[in-house]
Amino acid sequence: MAQLSIHNPATGALIQTLSADTDASVAAKATSARQAQSAWAQTSLAHRVEIVAKFRAAVVSELETLAATLTAEVGKPISQSRNELNGLLPRLDFFMAQAQAACAPHTVFNEGGMREDIACEPLGVVANISAWNYPWFVGCNVIVPALLMGNSVLYKPSEYAALTGQHIVRLLHTAGVPAHVLQLLIGGGEVGSALLNQRIDGLFFTGSHATGTRIAQTLASRLVKVQLELGGKDPSYVRADADPKTAAESLTDGAMYNTGQSCCSVERIYVHASIHDEFVKHFLATVSAFKMGDPLEAGTYIGAITREPQLAVLQAQVADALAKGATLHCGGKRRAGPGHWFEPTVFTGVNHTMELMREESFGPIIGIQKVSNDEEAVQLMNDTRYGLTAGVYTRDESAARSVLSRVHAGSVYWNCCDRVSPRLPWSGYGDSGIGLTLSTEGIRTFTRPKAWHLRQP
Repeated sequence: MAQLSIHNPATGALIQTLSADTDASVAAKATSARQAQSAWAQTSLAHRVEIVAKFRAAVVSELETLAATLTAEVGKPISQSRNELNGLLPRLDFFMAQAQAACAPHTVFNEGGMREDIACEPLGVVANISAWNYPWFVGCNVIVPALLMGNSVLYKPSEYAALTGQHIVRLLHTAGVPAHVLQLLIGGGEVGSALLNQRIDGLFFTGSHATGTRIAQTLASRLVKVQLELGGKDPSYVRADADPKTAAESLTDGAMYNTGQSCCSVERIYVHASIHDEFVKHFLATVSAFKMGDPLEAGTYIGAITREPQLAVLQAQVADALAKGATLHCGGKRRAGPGHWFEPTVFTGVNHTMELMREESFGPIIGIQKVSNDEEAVQLMNDTRYGLTAGVYTRDESAARSVLSRVHAGSVYWNCCDRVSPRLPWSGYGDSGIGLTLSTEGIRTFTRPKAWHLRQP
């Protein structure tokens, strides 16, 4: 029997061994999900909203247990695990409140006895291959609106967050989602590959660009709807008129929160030469105060790196930056001892010949580059194959709008960073992916429009 071993990245200890899915079990689950979808779609939207409300209440009721599980399997500090769960609640509220508006039929023409309506129907069977860094956010961004719109869901959580995936499915089943309508798939890449071979109507993936590309290529000939939420190399620019201390404190959090393991983490910082040194001073002072240690201890800010292979990526970026003349101010190495730990790392004197400024880091590492004006900043911010988020720190809103309107990114920030709202679409340019989640449009993405031509007799 195939198995999946879950290890604690902070200690290396084995947490649990789960039975993994096989090609046969994936196929059986896909078949039963399709058989169950029609009856689910025929239930009332009010009933489906009621189920999500019960799910929300269960998350609140079990929050401490859920947070402890999340911290144990991904290494996220316990306070940040609680933040993720508490942050999920307004997203669920938004999905429930906007579900009716997202799928309501509407008339677009009515003259001379001819009426034209647009109705929304479920996609059908939605497959979701999810991520480990924010499994509650990323998973529920797909699962919940897909269910609300009448789809059945085949959900494969990341193998690094499988226990959290079990919790999500358990709580939704307990809330009233039929077992065959939402099905859990446990395993690694081989289970994801088996899922792609099934008859599905939509594939929603969050993860690396390399995997996303393979998924798109695999499904292209079958014309399945594909949405890919991929990586980022997200820049922020601090203009000459910004407060360097305020900007530094905000951007340290943007770069280091969740140990830098966020697709929208700040990964490149450009600072006007006139305040560069002052900014760096405050940035380093803030980083030095971050507590790195046991994720279960109160006050811990820097947790473990979830995936051990990422340590080699971070070490290679450090070596490359040093070899090309960057200045290392702190960190730069893996912490000795058990578990997967990497020290908060800050470089200055960086440039775009360095991997640190070009390729996704996904860890607590940041490069700060000096710029002379807005034009140089915009040019450097756009010098990337990614386009997820970008930000500007300035007292001048018109200047911020001028810069951000020229930056190729799906989400832009003025005097903030690393922020996601359920009311706004989450999307990207270039290698950051295709499609969107969140917002009313992100609910509607789980439907297909049907055009009605209605002539009165």
